[in-house]
Amino acid sequence: MLTIIDKYILKKYLATFGVMLGLFAPIGIVIDISEKINKMIENKIPIMEILVYYYHFTIYFMNLLFPIFLFLSVIWFTSKLANDTEIIAILSSGISFTRFLRPFMIGATIVSLIVLLMGFFIVPKSNEGFNNFRYTYLRGDGKETVRGKNTDVFRQLSNDEYIYVNSFDVASKTAYNFTYEKFTKDKLAYKISASRIQWNPKTKNYTMYDYVKRTVGGLDDKIEKSDKKDAKFSFDLDDITPVIYIAETLSLGKLNQFIEKEKKRGSSNINVYKVVLYKKYSIPVSAFILTVIAVAVSSMKRRGGMGLSLAIGIALAFSFVFFDKIFGTLAEKSSFPPLLAVWIPNLVFGILAVFLLRNAKR
Repeated sequence: MLTIIDKYILKKYLATFGVMLGLFAPIGIVIDISEKINKMIENKIPIMEILVYYYHFTIYFMNLLFPIFLFLSVIWFTSKLANDTEIIAILSSGISFTRFLRPFMIGATIVSLIVLLMGFFIVPKSNEGFNNFRYTYLRGDGKETVRGKNTDVFRQLSNDEYIYVNSFDVASKTAYNFTYEKFTKDKLAYKISASRIQWNPKTKNYTMYDYVKRTVGGLDDKIEKSDKKDAKFSFDLDDITPVIYIAETLSLGKLNQFIEKEKKRGSSNINVYKVVLYKKYSIPVSAFILTVIAVAVSSMKRRGGMGLSLAIGIALAFSFVFFDKIFGTLAEKSSFPPLLAVWIPNLVFGILAVFLLRNAKR
């Protein structure tokens, strides 16, 4: 059962975290607008599209910097409790430091559950909206096409099936310069090409434009052409979508299925997808570790006041984010195990949390 002190601290924990998000989210939006305003005006982006984009941007931004916001908020209000000698009064009443931590851990549990559920279902949708807007209007010159040297998509669907597309339109779900090759006993059986191929959600099939099918024969080849042709294929829409950000846009169940499918195909990007998956679990756990560190650092009354505690907190928070990015990139670009890479920051800072907590108890 929660005591009055527990409720008081828990209320401070959640309220300060909420205020911290409310303060920094508008700052992030203003900075983003200042960077992109010229491009938005140049491409004549509808105001509704911009509003929807900044809804997704806010969720993306808060999820990205969640550890920093949480850490700073706990540092802030715990330092205030220490400077007002409230912590001394609480501990002098016979409450142990471990017992004093209980409302903080309850707050961390609440925040972790929210972040976990958002990472499973809400954040992927916002990542999709955020990235779609960027590649449609800000990188695609308003042409609504994901283009660039890294957007070519090659896929081996099975032992004898291959596809290729040059670019992808996220708005109309259309791929350009499509090629499909079917092999039989290591020999090309037929090849299908089209200037573009569009997915039809209602009929669950594809429409190809400037369709050409070349069937390889023993003596001569058979050529079939059509301006427009509907067909069903064994590949999904995800297979012709560039892998620039696809893993970030999938909910937990779809991401697991996607990873299994890519494993069977021997995808070279499998570590990238695994990093995204494992971070869905590691980031919520970091709430507990950062909370313990923040309380241990700021619970002592210092001569420098809140300023010194905040300086230490900012340094530690950015160190955590730095470790997270470094090891995440290491796993994506090398053979370093993704699971280990994602959890190393939590392990390192978890050890630091235990060390600081022992000193704080003294």
